[in-house]
Amino acid sequence: MKVRVITFPGSNCDKDMGQVLQESFSAKVDYTWHRDGFSDLPDLVVLPGGFSFGDYLRCGAMAKFSVAMESVQSYAKKGGKVLGVCNGFQILTEAGLLPGALLHNRTLKYVCKDVDLVSDPKNPVVGNLPGKLTIPIAHGEGAYFADDATLDRLEENGQVAFRYKVNPNGSLRDIAGITNESGTILGMMPHPERALNSYTGKMDGKRILESILKK
Repeated sequence: MKVRVITFPGSNCDKDMGQVLQESFSAKVDYTWHRDGFSDLPDLVVLPGGFSFGDYLRCGAMAKFSVAMESVQSYAKKGGKVLGVCNGFQILTEAGLLPGALLHNRTLKYVCKDVDLVSDPKNPVVGNLPGKLTIPIAHGEGAYFADDATLDRLEENGQVAFRYKVNPNGSLRDIAGITNESGTILGMMPHPERALNSYTGKMDGKRILESILKK
Protein backbone atom coordinates (compact mmCIF):
# COMPACT_ATOMS: atom_id res chain seq x y z
CA MET A 1 0.00 0.00 0.00
CA LYS A 2 1.31 3.43 -0.96
CA VAL A 3 0.42 6.59 0.94
CA ARG A 4 1.39 10.17 0.18
CA VAL A 5 1.41 12.72 3.03
CA ILE A 6 1.40 16.40 2.06
CA THR A 7 3.57 18.66 4.22
CA PHE A 8 2.97 22.40 4.48
CA PRO A 9 4.96 25.02 6.38
CA GLY A 10 3.51 24.62 9.88
CA SER A 11 2.37 21.00 9.54
CA ASN A 12 3.18 19.16 12.76
CA CYS A 13 1.34 15.84 12.42
CA ASP A 14 2.74 14.69 9.09
CA LYS A 15 5.42 12.42 10.56
CA ASP A 16 3.02 11.17 13.25
CA MET A 17 0.54 10.06 10.61
CA GLY A 18 3.24 8.62 8.39
CA GLN A 19 4.81 6.62 11.20
CA VAL A 20 1.45 5.16 12.25
CA LEU A 21 0.67 4.11 8.68
CA GLN A 22 4.12 2.58 8.28
CA GLU A 23 4.20 0.70 11.56
CA SER A 24 0.58 -0.41 11.84
CA PHE A 25 -0.36 -0.89 8.19
CA SER A 26 3.01 -1.59 6.50
CA ALA A 27 2.40 1.35 4.17
CA LYS A 28 5.09 2.84 1.98
CA VAL A 29 4.86 6.51 2.89
CA ASP A 30 6.14 9.36 0.73
CA TYR A 31 6.15 12.94 2.01
CA THR A 32 5.37 15.68 -0.51
CA TRP A 33 6.43 19.28 0.18
CA HIS A 34 3.77 21.87 -0.59
CA ARG A 35 5.79 23.28 -3.50
CA ASP A 36 5.99 19.91 -5.24
CA GLY A 37 3.37 18.17 -7.32
CA PHE A 38 2.78 14.48 -7.92
CA SER A 39 1.23 12.50 -10.75
CA ASP A 40 1.09 8.96 -9.39
CA LEU A 41 -2.01 7.32 -7.94
CA PRO A 42 -1.27 6.23 -4.35
CA ASP A 43 -3.80 4.30 -2.32
CA LEU A 44 -4.31 7.29 -0.01
CA VAL A 45 -3.32 10.96 0.18
CA VAL A 46 -3.29 12.54 3.64
CA LEU A 47 -3.53 16.22 4.55
CA PRO A 48 -2.24 16.19 8.13
CA GLY A 49 -2.89 18.33 11.16
CA GLY A 50 -0.92 21.41 12.15
CA PHE A 51 -0.97 25.10 11.36
CA SER A 52 -0.35 25.40 7.62
CA PHE A 53 1.21 28.76 6.82
CA GLY A 54 0.68 29.75 10.46
CA ASP A 55 -3.11 29.73 9.99
CA TYR A 56 -2.87 33.27 8.64
CA LEU A 57 -6.04 34.69 7.06
CA ARG A 58 -8.07 31.56 7.88
CA CYS A 59 -7.03 28.01 8.65
CA GLY A 60 -6.21 26.34 5.33
CA ALA A 61 -6.89 29.46 3.27
CA MET A 62 -3.30 29.77 2.03
CA ALA A 63 -2.55 26.06 1.79
CA LYS A 64 -5.23 25.57 -0.85
CA PHE A 65 -3.07 27.53 -3.34
CA SER A 66 -0.08 25.20 -2.98
CA VAL A 67 1.28 23.31 -5.99
CA ALA A 68 0.71 20.08 -4.08
CA MET A 69 -2.99 20.90 -3.72
CA GLU A 70 -3.30 21.18 -7.51
CA SER A 71 -2.13 17.56 -7.62
CA VAL A 72 -4.53 16.63 -4.82
CA GLN A 73 -7.41 18.17 -6.77
CA SER A 74 -6.44 16.20 -9.88
CA TYR A 75 -6.00 13.00 -7.86
CA ALA A 76 -9.40 13.47 -6.21
CA LYS A 77 -11.11 13.99 -9.61
CA LYS A 78 -9.74 10.58 -10.65
CA GLY A 79 -11.45 9.00 -7.65
CA GLY A 80 -8.38 8.95 -5.42
CA LYS A 81 -8.85 8.51 -1.70
CA VAL A 82 -8.09 11.58 0.47
CA LEU A 83 -8.02 11.93 4.27
CA GLY A 84 -7.82 15.37 5.90
CA VAL A 85 -7.31 15.52 9.66
CA CYS A 86 -7.84 18.71 11.68
CA ASN A 87 -5.96 21.35 9.63
CA GLY A 88 -6.27 18.92 6.72
CA PHE A 89 -10.07 19.03 7.09
CA GLN A 90 -9.92 22.82 7.10
CA ILE A 91 -7.86 22.75 3.90
CA LEU A 92 -10.34 20.39 2.23
CA THR A 93 -13.21 22.79 2.89
CA GLU A 94 -11.20 25.83 1.78
CA ALA A 95 -10.26 24.00 -1.43
CA GLY A 96 -13.90 23.10 -2.12
CA LEU A 97 -13.27 19.36 -1.91
CA LEU A 98 -15.73 19.18 0.99
CA PRO A 99 -18.66 21.50 1.71
CA GLY A 100 -18.94 23.86 4.67
CA ALA A 101 -16.33 25.59 6.80
CA LEU A 102 -14.58 25.26 10.15
CA LEU A 103 -15.10 28.28 12.40
CA HIS A 104 -13.62 29.37 15.72
CA ASN A 105 -14.66 27.22 18.65
CA ARG A 106 -17.66 28.84 20.26
CA THR A 107 -15.69 29.30 23.51
CA LEU A 108 -13.01 31.13 21.48
CA LYS A 109 -10.50 28.88 23.25
CA TYR A 110 -8.16 26.22 21.95
CA VAL A 111 -9.41 22.79 22.99
CA CYS A 112 -7.11 19.80 23.48
CA LYS A 113 -8.65 16.68 25.04
CA ASP A 114 -10.12 13.26 24.35
CA VAL A 115 -13.66 13.24 22.99
CA ASP A 116 -16.18 10.50 22.34
CA LEU A 117 -17.42 10.03 18.79
CA VAL A 118 -20.08 7.91 17.15
CA SER A 119 -20.09 7.08 13.46
CA ASP A 120 -23.19 7.51 11.34
CA PRO A 121 -24.39 4.07 10.19
CA LYS A 122 -25.42 5.54 6.82
CA ASN A 123 -21.87 6.63 6.00
CA PRO A 124 -20.21 4.32 3.46
CA VAL A 125 -16.70 4.78 4.85
CA VAL A 126 -17.00 4.49 8.64
CA GLY A 127 -20.63 3.52 9.17
CA ASN A 128 -19.50 -0.02 10.02
CA LEU A 129 -17.89 1.18 13.26
CA PRO A 130 -20.34 0.46 16.10
CA GLY A 131 -20.27 2.01 19.54
CA LYS A 132 -18.24 4.84 21.01
CA LEU A 133 -14.82 5.89 19.71
CA THR A 134 -12.50 7.89 21.97
CA ILE A 135 -10.19 10.13 19.92
CA PRO A 136 -8.17 13.27 20.83
CA ILE A 137 -8.94 16.71 19.43
CA ALA A 138 -6.59 19.71 19.37
CA HIS A 139 -7.93 22.78 17.62
CA GLY A 140 -9.02 26.38 17.95
CA GLU A 141 -11.16 26.47 14.81
CA GLY A 142 -13.11 23.23 14.72
CA ALA A 143 -16.76 24.28 14.75
CA TYR A 144 -18.27 22.84 11.58
CA PHE A 145 -20.62 25.23 9.82
CA ALA A 146 -22.82 24.99 6.73
CA ASP A 147 -26.21 26.35 5.75
CA ASP A 148 -29.31 24.31 6.53
CA ALA A 149 -29.70 23.07 2.97
CA THR A 150 -26.15 21.72 2.95
CA LEU A 151 -26.55 20.14 6.37
CA ASP A 152 -29.79 18.46 5.27
CA ARG A 153 -28.11 17.17 2.13
CA LEU A 154 -25.17 15.76 4.10
CA GLU A 155 -27.56 13.90 6.37
CA GLU A 156 -29.76 12.62 3.55
CA ASN A 157 -26.76 11.38 1.54
CA GLY A 158 -25.09 9.69 4.51
CA GLN A 159 -22.12 12.06 4.26
CA VAL A 160 -21.88 12.71 8.00
CA ALA A 161 -19.07 10.42 9.12
CA PHE A 162 -18.74 11.23 12.82
CA ARG A 163 -20.63 13.15 15.49
CA TYR A 164 -19.50 14.25 18.94
CA LYS A 165 -21.37 12.64 21.81
CA VAL A 166 -20.74 15.85 23.78
CA ASN A 167 -20.10 18.82 21.51
CA PRO A 168 -16.74 20.45 22.41
CA ASN A 169 -16.66 23.33 19.95
CA GLY A 170 -20.13 24.36 18.74
CA SER A 171 -20.17 22.31 15.53
CA LEU A 172 -23.62 22.36 13.96
CA ARG A 173 -25.50 19.08 14.45
CA ASP A 174 -22.50 17.84 16.48
CA ILE A 175 -20.59 17.07 13.28
CA ALA A 176 -16.98 15.94 13.77
CA GLY A 177 -16.30 14.65 10.25
CA ILE A 178 -17.86 14.36 6.80
CA THR A 179 -17.23 12.71 3.44
CA ASN A 180 -17.92 13.71 -0.12
CA GLU A 181 -20.85 12.08 -1.93
CA SER A 182 -18.78 9.22 -3.32
CA GLY A 183 -17.06 8.53 -0.01
CA THR A 184 -13.55 8.97 -1.43
CA ILE A 185 -12.74 12.09 0.61
CA LEU A 186 -13.00 12.20 4.40
CA GLY A 187 -12.35 15.20 6.60
CA MET A 188 -12.41 15.01 10.39
CA MET A 189 -11.29 17.25 13.24
CA PRO A 190 -10.29 14.50 15.74
CA HIS A 191 -6.84 12.90 15.33
CA PRO A 192 -7.04 9.12 14.78
CA GLU A 193 -3.23 8.88 14.57
CA ARG A 194 -3.06 9.96 18.23
CA ALA A 195 -5.29 7.09 19.36
CA LEU A 196 -3.14 4.24 18.21
CA ASN A 197 -0.77 3.43 21.06
CA SER A 198 -0.81 0.17 22.99
CA TYR A 199 1.11 1.81 25.85
CA THR A 200 -1.71 4.24 26.57
CA GLY A 201 -4.40 1.73 25.69
CA LYS A 202 -5.97 4.17 23.22
CA MET A 203 -6.49 2.19 20.03
CA ASP A 204 -9.75 3.47 18.53
CA GLY A 205 -7.77 5.38 15.92
CA LYS A 206 -6.71 2.09 14.39
CA ARG A 207 -10.34 1.11 13.87
CA ILE A 208 -10.96 4.36 12.01
CA LEU A 209 -7.88 4.10 9.80
CA GLU A 210 -8.62 0.43 9.05
CA SER A 211 -12.10 1.38 7.90
CA ILE A 212 -10.76 4.15 5.65
CA LEU A 213 -8.04 1.98 4.11
CA LYS A 214 -10.43 -0.89 3.38
CA LYS A 215 -12.78 1.23 1.29
